[in-house]
Amino acid sequence: MSEPALLRNFSIIAHIDHGKSTLADRLLEATGTIAKREMQEQIMDSMELERERGITIKAKAVRMRHALAAGREYTLNLIDTPGHVDFTYEVSRALAACEGALLVVDATQGIQAQTIANLHLANEVGLKVIPVINKIDLPSADVDGTAEQIFDILHLLEEPLLVSAKQGIGVDATLKAIVERLPPPVGDAAKPIAALVFDSTFSSYRGVVLLVRVVDGAIRQGVKARFFSTGLEVVIEEVGYLTPRQTPAEQLSAGEVGYVITGIKDIHQFRVGDTIMEAARPLSAPLPGYKEAKPVVFAGVFPINASDYPQLKAALEKLNLEDSSFNYFPENSEALGFGYRLGFLGLLHMDIIKERLEREFGLALIITAPNVVYRVQTRDSQWHVVDNPAKFPPHGEILIVEEPYVLMTIILPIEHQEGVLNLLKDRRGVHVGVEYLAASRMMVSYQLPLGEMVVNFYDRLKSVSKGYASMDYQPIGYKPAEMVRLEILIHGEPVDALNQIVHKDKAYAVGKAMCAKLKELIDRQNFEVAIQARIGGKIIARETLGARRKDVLAKCYGGDITRKRKLLEKQKEGKRRAKLLGSVEINQEAFLAVLKLDEGRK
Repeated sequence: MSEPALLRNFSIIAHIDHGKSTLADRLLEATGTIAKREMQEQIMDSMELERERGITIKAKAVRMRHALAAGREYTLNLIDTPGHVDFTYEVSRALAACEGALLVVDATQGIQAQTIANLHLANEVGLKVIPVINKIDLPSADVDGTAEQIFDILHLLEEPLLVSAKQGIGVDATLKAIVERLPPPVGDAAKPIAALVFDSTFSSYRGVVLLVRVVDGAIRQGVKARFFSTGLEVVIEEVGYLTPRQTPAEQLSAGEVGYVITGIKDIHQFRVGDTIMEAARPLSAPLPGYKEAKPVVFAGVFPINASDYPQLKAALEKLNLEDSSFNYFPENSEALGFGYRLGFLGLLHMDIIKERLEREFGLALIITAPNVVYRVQTRDSQWHVVDNPAKFPPHGEILIVEEPYVLMTIILPIEHQEGVLNLLKDRRGVHVGVEYLAASRMMVSYQLPLGEMVVNFYDRLKSVSKGYASMDYQPIGYKPAEMVRLEILIHGEPVDALNQIVHKDKAYAVGKAMCAKLKELIDRQNFEVAIQARIGGKIIARETLGARRKDVLAKCYGGDITRKRKLLEKQKEGKRRAKLLGSVEINQEAFLAVLKLDEGRK
């Protein structure tokens, strides 16, 4: 148990790739939390995928001990957070467990969109923010310019700390600032238990391991506790600290951060962000900051080999125990067979889940085109929530279609504004405002349909800005839109896995591009194959795949022309019968190529 005055709970927040995880490594090293022989890069990022991509995916917590010259030993609880916009809710939960934050800004890149977004999150929960300028050792570092941006754009008046996390420069000054500038937690160990669950992991042997910040009271082994939102009652089996290994302790007291094991085997029995309270002394209101994470992007996941369906089911169940932020339910496609429809927090989240399924469970998968959730009012005045193009009502029954919008904030060099603004215009963006941050940098704000953003928007943004633009977005609700379901027919049969919900103005371009791509990829048959794009009952685009030809006249070395004509007529009749009875098999490469198609959205 630590004295509250000697406790500091803080987080490190930054735009992706500004050196947050590297600074965390140096702090762990400087405090002796991790022995040098055990040290490795991105020590807080335990997942192979996190190391490989250089990003933090899940929030982590670690307890450090640091003694100042005065001889007093402080306990520092670092709660590490993700940097990507898809995991904003995870960042907000972690910040709710802290009193302060280090805001890291890359001296070579300056302030980016996520820097501003994370600062707003920190301000919302009333955190004390210490600005840190990282990578000061690089030749391209502009320390003075970055300090000006912190003052002018972020309005942080404190002198920023100058750090090179890679070289270890300024780490001691950072530790001193954490102790001297950040406030200690305020809480009363005598009050009833109130603890915030800011994350969870799953152990095959111990069940669910909860990461908690105790606000009031003291959690001990044997105490009967209850979750506020679900009402689930549990008995505390073990409490302890993360150093970063699990180290059991007698209790977690007010202000402390640690882990709690309750024997829960199903991660869905509680909610991350919930409040733990004492069953005997329940609270009248939960701790602030809880909201349910809602998936915004949906896609179908199918095994390439149909016999792998049971393995896919088992893999999703196991993965969902570790990451409850995605949801899944069974889906059946005529073209792809049995699979699942998954809901994700964003495109990066979708990419990570797919890669983990393939790597950790050895599955070969097809993911259908991602789509967002639409709201549709039909002529019977009923509203329908549509997360799958197959559920989109028939064209004649629709009164109103509403699509989700986001407020997009993009920071970019002024010389790239034309390309970025044209991209936003092509994606049906609505101008909100422009702000000039410095002589060479600007921030543009646009309202953008979420459906336009999930299809290759980030890659296109990086392309038109030569990699210099950064973006952040937040949901702002639904707006009416002229959306239609685009169906693809192969040889007269609709292929449900290729259905898409697109804007009416872009339907022709998307349908034409998909038909042309399928014509390239589908193998020729013994008969002519029509590839069509349809909206409602109207064909809007068509490509014809010619029949595979055989030279039936090769055996005719001479003779009357009627003999040749007879053979050609016989071949023609055979093709006609094959066309009536035949079916076309679409290979997996064709599906993958078409689903990645971005024509009509450039």
